[in-house]
Amino acid sequence: MGVGLPGFEPGSREPKSPSLDQTSRQPLLQSLESIQSINDFALIVKTIAKLQHLSKSNQKAIWRRLACLSKRVSLRVPGEVERFIYSMNCKNVYKNKLFEAYERFAIANEICYKKPKKLKSEQFIINVPTEERIDNMIDCCGWVYKTVYNLSKYGLRPDEIAKLTLRSVDLENGRINVPTSKLGAQRTIQIPPRIRDILRDYVGRKEIHSIDKRLFGSAAKIKENWRAYRKRAYVKFHDAELLKIRLYDVRHWFATMNYIRTKDIFRVKYLLGHRRLENTLIYIHLAEGLSDYSGDYICATAKTVSEAAKLIEQGFDYVTDVDGVKLFRKRK
Repeated sequence: MGVGLPGFEPGSREPKSPSLDQTSRQPLLQSLESIQSINDFALIVKTIAKLQHLSKSNQKAIWRRLACLSKRVSLRVPGEVERFIYSMNCKNVYKNKLFEAYERFAIANEICYKKPKKLKSEQFIINVPTEERIDNMIDCCGWVYKTVYNLSKYGLRPDEIAKLTLRSVDLENGRINVPTSKLGAQRTIQIPPRIRDILRDYVGRKEIHSIDKRLFGSAAKIKENWRAYRKRAYVKFHDAELLKIRLYDVRHWFATMNYIRTKDIFRVKYLLGHRRLENTLIYIHLAEGLSDYSGDYICATAKTVSEAAKLIEQGFDYVTDVDGVKLFRKRK
């Protein structure tokens, strides 16, 4: 089975290795280091060859991490590798990934190595943007990515959107069978008529006829374009808060608003595709933190059943009756 060289791509975080022509011009005293790197290179290739059961993106990530380490230390000396990783000025999350990549390298090349205990990850603040800001972001997108990011508003991860095909979408009833992600569980979600119509229009304009052809670009492209449209939205609305919104924050917004509306943590767990309830419990705390901000609501009224039904379809929650008029509210 042929193995590509996924580490040497434009835009990768680690610098490219010098070419053989460049290496040949280096002083003779550095030649031994070059030979060592070549030997490590061969072992990295052997490692990737034994990881063909992993996704291409995982193989590329492991390749980049091993290539990064091989430029600083010899991969054949576990002690040096471990000391170097500990000394790196980076977050523990990335150090853990380097340890995992090196463990795979050691197993593939029969090197005696025991991975150290996982380092504790740093705490990070979860940002829950308002729906108004999310919609401002989406309004700045072209029609293709308007479709993509409207689906993000229903809790889909970028890699799940990238895997969608016509086979997984029911355009008549507005249901999406979300493909299994390495991080989550398969699930079926219901999208409102407006989003269903946007998706149907997208399929028509793209003239997609194969039921197994993927509808959208890669997860990397989806994330990359979000960052570009975020800057465009900032220029248009002059709102610095827009620059803080990550694509994953849209998923946090979806989960938090669902818990505020339903108070059903198991329902939220299912909609997010979480495998463990512990991952979902954070949204209870986020919801409690947001519940005090009464000024963050849009209010609406309904005098008839049809008006009330429309408001509910738009995500409004019923509050009370005043003088025969029903009051509804929805977070901005």
